[in-house]
Amino acid sequence: QVQLVESGGGSVQAGGSLRLSCTAFGYTDGTYSMAWFRQAPGKGREGVAVINRDGDTRYADSVTGRFTISQDNAKNILYLQMNSLKPEDTGSYYCAAGYLDSGFEAAHYAYWAQGTRVTVSS
Repeated sequence: QVQLVESGGGSVQAGGSLRLSCTAFGYTDGTYSMAWFRQAPGKGREGVAVINRDGDTRYADSVTGRFTISQDNAKNILYLQMNSLKPEDTGSYYCAAGYLDSGFEAAHYAYWAQGTRVTVSS
């Protein structure tokens, strides 16, 4: 069993930066992929960034060049550095962990954090 606890998030003006953190507790040795998803008001959940145990990363086109996913394996912490934020980045952000090379397939992730709110004003 793995528990994910997020921190970070908040409100920022367009062009600003935020960093999200997600700490994994429990038996994490078997997990392979960790990812960030987001859900804007009235919209479905979408994948933002994913990283696997080998350090390979993938980003949604909408955040490429602005967001960076990274992980501290020693501390079991996943990060999402968000720069040049836009109003369309507003939403609830969720970190997720899974045992497969799942990319942005949300259904393949076994564990989810509670979500943290990001609001970007113009």
